[in-house]
Amino acid sequence: MTYTSAIGTACNKVIVQIVRVLALSRISPNWLTFIGLLINIGAAVLLAFGRFQAAGWVIVGAGIFDMVDGRVARETNRVTKFGGFFDSVLDRYSDLFLLMGLLVYYASINRNFYVVLTAIVMTASVMISYTRSRSENTIPSCKVGFLERPERIVLLILGCLFDRMAPVLWIIAVLGNVTVLHRMVHTYEETKRLEDAQLRPTPTMRGANR
Repeated sequence: MTYTSAIGTACNKVIVQIVRVLALSRISPNWLTFIGLLINIGAAVLLAFGRFQAAGWVIVGAGIFDMVDGRVARETNRVTKFGGFFDSVLDRYSDLFLLMGLLVYYASINRNFYVVLTAIVMTASVMISYTRSRSENTIPSCKVGFLERPERIVLLILGCLFDRMAPVLWIIAVLGNVTVLHRMVHTYEETKRLEDAQLRPTPTMRGANR
């Protein structure tokens, strides 16, 4: 067993125990989602004051709630369509609050370039989610692109804990928009394939034209 797999196994055991305790408490999974949002708002306040390392650990804490709410819902047979919708909406708010904290910080120290860069990251974060949601109204699935939410959160945590927020913002800005373009291209190719299949005559139609 490698070190990474050992760490993953150990972390999973901890998560399983947390899920069991929360399931026994009968707390609503939606409340867990909401608590995760509140913790992220706390992290955003820390970011606004430039306390990056503390914010990083708070984001880790919020991530635990993000990991367990769905598991608790399944463990207690309380999986609902609204729960999935509620989780997605609050995830978007969490992402935006964190980035707003960075906006406030960079504005307070007059780093206008990084204000703009953070705004670009905010736009990419919203568009990554939007392109998938809008695409899946047209095609069955649009799970393409590298920089989904877990990767973005991990990058923000690393930027906070190791004081490397500037390169992290560049990575998210570039790869985030690449992910949006990837999803646009994928949707174009899939919709074109579906439209071509609809226009292609079926064997029955060919026989009728003879």
